[in-house]
Amino acid sequence: MKAGPFSPATCPRLVIKIGSSLLVDAGGEIRREWLAGVVADVAAAHAAGQRIAIVSSGAIALGARRLGLAKGGRASLEDAQAAAATGQIALSHAWAALLGGEGLTAAQMLVTLDDLEDRRRYLNASATLDRLLSLGVVPVINENDSVATAEIRFGDNDRLAARIAQAAGAQGVILFSDVDGLYTANPGTDPTAELVPVVGRIDATVRAMADAGSASGMGSGGMASKLEAARIAQGSGATLAIVSGKVDRPLSAFLAGGRGTLFTAERGASARKAWLAGRLTIRGRIHVDAGAAQALERGRSLLPAGATGVDGRFARGDVVDILGPDEQRLARGLVEYDVDDAARIVGRRSDALAAILGYAPRAVLVHRDHLVML
Repeated sequence: MKAGPFSPATCPRLVIKIGSSLLVDAGGEIRREWLAGVVADVAAAHAAGQRIAIVSSGAIALGARRLGLAKGGRASLEDAQAAAATGQIALSHAWAALLGGEGLTAAQMLVTLDDLEDRRRYLNASATLDRLLSLGVVPVINENDSVATAEIRFGDNDRLAARIAQAAGAQGVILFSDVDGLYTANPGTDPTAELVPVVGRIDATVRAMADAGSASGMGSGGMASKLEAARIAQGSGATLAIVSGKVDRPLSAFLAGGRGTLFTAERGASARKAWLAGRLTIRGRIHVDAGAAQALERGRSLLPAGATGVDGRFARGDVVDILGPDEQRLARGLVEYDVDDAARIVGRRSDALAAILGYAPRAVLVHRDHLVML
């Protein structure tokens, strides 16, 4: 595979994600020699002018061993939080020491889902990442699992890496994992499965190839989460690669022509619309007919007349998904009505809305300025 999009000349900023199964061995210890090879590759890229941010898993796995917790620290939310708080110190120390040995300065950023879903907090995180990278610092990012709950967490670092790339203005993302890419079927159970080297648009056929399981049992992200990460990256104009990390010096090995699946970047949306497309917290859904779906594809707003139903509990200004007649997700946007009023005007013409609602209505359900196609 040609890895041109990830060369320093064409990719000024790159995000690398490293999974738990690569960084931590079965005994719960850091694979320090392997990690030193990763850091050596990062230092070489940095010397060539590239700036790299690292999304590093491993805190829960490391902490679980130190605390003697069952099931790798994932038996309960409380165990995971305690393991994360304990393991994060060891993880950060390892990164800082190894990067420092190469003459690089490390910085730690711990984020929760809300930090990137809330627009103001997202912009703050983006500004911090931009400043660190411009100073030549290597940010090491992880989810703040010590305070995250099931309702406010990414749950995997694949999607976190894509959102960090978006916030950092990166042009490329590499997910180093215990698998070497997307296959046509599960290679563990189907001997005819073939690696897919390049993917453009992620459609239903591509999604059907995803296996939600994690090969190692140590991490939390399967192929489904990697496809979602690829969708987020593509929507913000970044190319994403899924690459095996089960080799020494995996970055240089990939750049030299190693195996993997490349999800090519789409034409980037505006910064605000890219942030909107990448959101993971959705308050509801609006179902539309074929005519409305075609109008959205042409860049139009969503009118009440084109809607066929709503579900969820959303208020005006919340993020909703828009689904076509086949129930496939078409778009995402900021809704102009609370759910109760939206349900009352579904399928109705604009000139009838005032009589139905009893007040001067807004003309659209979702305005095109606050809508992005998926």
